[in-house]
Amino acid sequence: MKHQILRFFAIRLLIVIACQSSPAIAQTTENVPALHPEAVVNLATPEGVQMIKGQWRYSDAKVTEVDFRSVGPDRKPSGPPNKTYDITPKAGTANFDDSTWEAIEPDTLDQRRCTGKLCFNWYRLNLTIPAKIGNFDPTGSDVVFEIVVDDYAEVWVNGQLPLVLGQSGGSLIRGFNAPNRLLLGRNIRPGQTFQIAIFGANGPLSSPPENFIWIRSATLDFYKPAVIGKIQTVEDVNVIRRDPALDAIVPKNAKLEKLASGFQFTEGPVWVKEGNYLLFSDPNANTIYRWSTDGQVSVFRTKSGYAGVDIGEYKQPGSNGLTLDREGRLTINEHGNRRVTRLEKNGIVTVLADRYEGKRLNSPNDLVYRSDGALFFTDPPFGLPQVFKDPRKELPYSGVYCLHQGQLKLLTRELSGPNGIALSPDEKYLYVGNWDEKRKVVMRYAVNPDCSLSGGRVFYDMTQAPGEDAIDGIKVDQRGNLYVSGPGGLWILSPQGKHLGTIVGPEHPHNLAWGDEDGRTLYLAAQTSIYRIRLNIPGMRP
Repeated sequence: MKHQILRFFAIRLLIVIACQSSPAIAQTTENVPALHPEAVVNLATPEGVQMIKGQWRYSDAKVTEVDFRSVGPDRKPSGPPNKTYDITPKAGTANFDDSTWEAIEPDTLDQRRCTGKLCFNWYRLNLTIPAKIGNFDPTGSDVVFEIVVDDYAEVWVNGQLPLVLGQSGGSLIRGFNAPNRLLLGRNIRPGQTFQIAIFGANGPLSSPPENFIWIRSATLDFYKPAVIGKIQTVEDVNVIRRDPALDAIVPKNAKLEKLASGFQFTEGPVWVKEGNYLLFSDPNANTIYRWSTDGQVSVFRTKSGYAGVDIGEYKQPGSNGLTLDREGRLTINEHGNRRVTRLEKNGIVTVLADRYEGKRLNSPNDLVYRSDGALFFTDPPFGLPQVFKDPRKELPYSGVYCLHQGQLKLLTRELSGPNGIALSPDEKYLYVGNWDEKRKVVMRYAVNPDCSLSGGRVFYDMTQAPGEDAIDGIKVDQRGNLYVSGPGGLWILSPQGKHLGTIVGPEHPHNLAWGDEDGRTLYLAAQTSIYRIRLNIPGMRP
């Protein structure tokens, strides 16, 4: 057993080190890149605004004193009444009536406006995509709105101001006199309309300057499809079709696409429908990243799993598995902190589980919610610096748990390295993968309403398959097929436990998530990169 554990740890460590030897500079971007557009409409010229049939309108914004409530015990405005300040008008909404505002000429955007010192203002513009821009037909292109406000700006599009943790740029303030670049739309059509509202602020806010607000530049940039957030089609992919049934799952012309790279070790992806973006962990970098459909990668949460003084000892201190509960709140397995937490919508972190019978958990790895809110998760010691031998380890086993109605239950301790975890579509069965080179098995258990398990059996044994990797992430589609990170690639198993085929890409996928509007895109967290592949069957999503 000792030899097994040491070898096990060595393999896991080699994977971590191998990934760390890759470029450790994550491919983060915080604004839509400029690149080379096919056409530009200058919205600071009469010709440009005439082309998009627009009209700039302007208003100062005022700071007004209003009644409010102080912070209460729940960290919400539930305390005693107080006085605070608000902005008027609130002109970001789509149906805001600006007809009485001053109409301003586009070539006066650089005029100094507002009252000076600490002041705010609004610019609004309705625009229509023209049929032609010079000789360029914009049909099917991607269009980016770019504006540089002296000094800060927030940009509403069609009444929306998306708010995502960690976002800098795009629709939100990016920096002092920095450009805001937003992808207005892909595959646009002539006649399509957009409503834009820009909220300007004079800065720096902490020391208001002796000047005013003005617009340095404003443009529409048109790009050919797939230039913005360029996606690389992977040539080095092999779909091993072991059973004809795979054809109903993986199309013959399936393409594996590389979306972003440069990470240390990607894990735990989850698709966020409210906002259409992918969150994923880099446990080595102690960071949760966000990939959005405009191709941008930004930091969503730093110190995602640990901030202790001994962090230098940890190979994977950060978060691992991520998922969403029924209310769309992000639930996080934190390796270094050895706990499962939930990130509330107001930013508060709620600890869901950190101990079992008074002893600290090892390092929660992967997780899945049942539709009634029961949370199942695995707890191997892979996030501890010395794994099984770590002196910090308090539990003598690697458990699979369920947090149900406020009670944490140990479901099984029979696996040495419980890792990926998933429920069948009817939630009658729980699948758990085992990261153990001597026993690379996917277990299936019958699940009772109180979370207890029965009838556990080996659903599929990959121990003899070539490849050093054991079992990592597991996901299930709506027909009950399993997608398993196993030796050599992504294994697809039928609900009856038949190996239908394997997808082998340039990097080993360690975890996965279903995404996009129809749930048919499988996103792969594969070592240093994020990939995706379109499949025929939608997946089970949180």
